[in-house]
Amino acid sequence: MIGRLKGVLVAKQPPWIVIDVGGVGYELEAPMSTIFDLPEVGCAVSLCTHYAVKEDTVALYGFLREAERSLFRTLQKVSGVGARISLAVLSGVSVDEFARLVREGNIAALTRIPGIGKKTAERMVVELRDRVGGPDAGGVVLAAAGGAYADPVAEASVALQALGYKPAEVAKLVRAASAPGDRAEDILRKALKAALR
Repeated sequence: MIGRLKGVLVAKQPPWIVIDVGGVGYELEAPMSTIFDLPEVGCAVSLCTHYAVKEDTVALYGFLREAERSLFRTLQKVSGVGARISLAVLSGVSVDEFARLVREGNIAALTRIPGIGKKTAERMVVELRDRVGGPDAGGVVLAAAGGAYADPVAEASVALQALGYKPAEVAKLVRAASAPGDRAEDILRKALKAALR
């Protein structure tokens, strides 16, 4: 199993990143909370990883913080929740915010995350209420990082679609969130906050 990777960040195209470790390029899928905090391409980076093997695929997921990886794994123990929904949760809310929503039983807020319907949100609340940590669980801070696309609006749109938002939703969110001079990370951050309101 691969539990951690340390190397040079060579590509960042949300939700995918590539890390060069001793000449081998590892392609990982990461939540936006991690991508926002990554250094510029060409810088050293160390990630906690989750290695998943299924019947027809092998996947590697990367997280800057152990709390994110732990929540990613915990979420997949809920019936009907897989890697895609787990990444959407981590991309939409911080670890602390998710824990608060579950403890409060806030089904309405949970269903605003792409891929989570009412029944899935209810299962999360029932199955995770006693397992999610409090404010000391390790929050996710959405800090800015450099992008890989020339057009930040296009990069933000691709990332939102990869998170499960429909093209019409993406166009509306990006139009409302983008301002002159914004980087893709800025647009994504504002769009995700607006989507969860």
